[in-house]
Amino acid sequence: MLGHAVWSGPKGTKETCLVYWRKPDVWANMIHQWATDRGFCNTVLTLYELANGDDTVGQEFYNLDPATLRRSLEVLQSQGRAQLFVGSSDDDTAMADANEHDVTFESADSGSAKTFPLQCSALRKNGHVVIKGRPCKIIDMSTSKTGKHGHAKVNLVATDIFTGRKYEDLSPSTHNMDVPIIQRMEYILIDIERNTNDEAKGRGFLSLMMEDGSMKEDVKVPDSEIGDKIIADFEQGLELMVTVVSAMGEEHAMSHKETPKGSN
Repeated sequence: MLGHAVWSGPKGTKETCLVYWRKPDVWANMIHQWATDRGFCNTVLTLYELANGDDTVGQEFYNLDPATLRRSLEVLQSQGRAQLFVGSSDDDTAMADANEHDVTFESADSGSAKTFPLQCSALRKNGHVVIKGRPCKIIDMSTSKTGKHGHAKVNLVATDIFTGRKYEDLSPSTHNMDVPIIQRMEYILIDIERNTNDEAKGRGFLSLMMEDGSMKEDVKVPDSEIGDKIIADFEQGLELMVTVVSAMGEEHAMSHKETPKGSN
């Protein structure tokens, strides 16, 4: 990224360039402030309502182009201040359409809240939900027809975002379910603690540098293929960035990549 311009398109290509007159993080703060002032926190909104709805007429982000709006909301999601729900359609064109997405905003004064309530009917495939006390990603969902004496039921199939374990749940469509607040942060990998105790379980911890230059040393080396690859790449002398995902009091290194050249 150079200035207010960023390449957009399939990874590894430079076919389209977006030029911002405001960066996504600026739009993100503006949109979240509007949602807070208008009392729309913990309310599901479509991206069309945000950019073209009656409630946003006169706002600076009214008629904001879909790509910039999506990037701005992704900033809020990475900060745990919003949750972006991808539509359930498997069609790539529909998935790319901003109207196929919903968003809910987390209030700024939520403190250390780990989840927020959302009506079951508002959940979406590829979104997140808490099942059996675990933060999960929804991989499939279906709704039964309303019976004579009850509400429609929603059947959810989801996988634990940390362990990959599959869970299922059945809930009335009108009932609230908890949605985990998920944060994704990237850190520069400085060192890997070696565990010299043969009887100890685990691999020690990652030494990660935060944006302000301070160190974060409480994330364990994953006991998985991800951990194997991080160790192997680090020992080859590669400069790495590690993506750490946190949710519901847990924090795990989920992926890594080589640090972009010239970023240091």
